[in-house]
Amino acid sequence: MGTAVFTGRVAVMTAGVNVNSFAENALRAAVRLWFVVAVSGQLMLAAYVAWFYGSTALQGQVEAWNRVLSRGYIRGDAIGNLAVIVHLLAAVILIVGGAIQFVPQMRERVPALHRWTGRVYLLAAVSTSLAGLYMTWIRGTRGDVTQHVGGSLNAILIILCAVLAVRSALARRFAAHRRWVLRLFMVVSGAWFYRVGLFFWLLLNRGPVGFDLRTFQGPALTFLSFANSLVPLAVLELYLRAQSRAAAPGRLAMAVALFVLTIAMGIGIVGATVGMWLPIIRTGQLRF
Repeated sequence: MGTAVFTGRVAVMTAGVNVNSFAENALRAAVRLWFVVAVSGQLMLAAYVAWFYGSTALQGQVEAWNRVLSRGYIRGDAIGNLAVIVHLLAAVILIVGGAIQFVPQMRERVPALHRWTGRVYLLAAVSTSLAGLYMTWIRGTRGDVTQHVGGSLNAILIILCAVLAVRSALARRFAAHRRWVLRLFMVVSGAWFYRVGLFFWLLLNRGPVGFDLRTFQGPALTFLSFANSLVPLAVLELYLRAQSRAAAPGRLAMAVALFVLTIAMGIGIVGATVGMWLPIIRTGQLRF
């Protein structure tokens, strides 16, 4: 009788360990898949920015930027044009730097590169935010006031996360530093999330729903202007809690949620690549 009870307890304990192990592995796999898909899509955006804006600038055809940006290049506006250049250059640096920063092998094998890339990453994050605020409120851009407020919230969150990431690093609170850098990565990716979310919405509805394509205004775009920062931050917070505190069911639920979000993100990436980035690279014009 005693042997049977002991054997049963061992079986239950073993099953519990197996479930916990499965949940942990599933969550880890979901995060890795999400990261690979996200970075692949971001590198596509970086390639588009570098190719289109870089090649036209080298050819002395900066006026071509206005085919894509509503106020990309304005003759005589030196400060405004500089803001656009800083914004675009910083975007490429952030995408490439982000891909390097979050690869564990790079942190472990080349720590000096990790530290210097991190410093450049933080500087680029603050620079693109300030340039974006200038472009939005002083130079002017497409969209209505609600979209401008949403974009400004993204810029403010980027600066806040960057400051807190530096502060925690200087205090040698490395666990907190890691969390703030992850939050920074999410909000820095806000403009990219906006584009991916927009094309997911277009594909889901087979066209523009909830906004006017000509004026580029409407409730759907207002929602995206706020969601591009707040939704990724919320998902990250849920992941951090699931990783550190949740039992096996919570981790499994988080893994499933990440897999679903990755599929949606992948659809948006394909849509943005086919509908915007590749056409602009090939012809210098948007498809719609």
